[in-house]
Amino acid sequence: MDQLGITRKELETMLGRRGRVSEILTKKRGLSLEMIRRLHRKLHIPLESLIGTAA
Repeated sequence: MDQLGITRKELETMLGRRGRVSEILTKKRGLSLEMIRRLHRKLHIPLESLIGTAA
C-alpha cells in the first residue's frame, strides 16, 4: 500500500467491505480470484505476485 500510495479506503472499493479488507491485510483471509483480477487490472500488480498470496 505504501509503495503504491493507496489507502485502506481505496482497497475497500476494490476488494469489499472494511472487515474483509482487514482480514486480508492481517492474512486471516486469502484473495479470491476476482480480487486478484481487480488488483491486477487497477493497480498493475503482476499476477504472479498476487497468486502466491491467494493460498
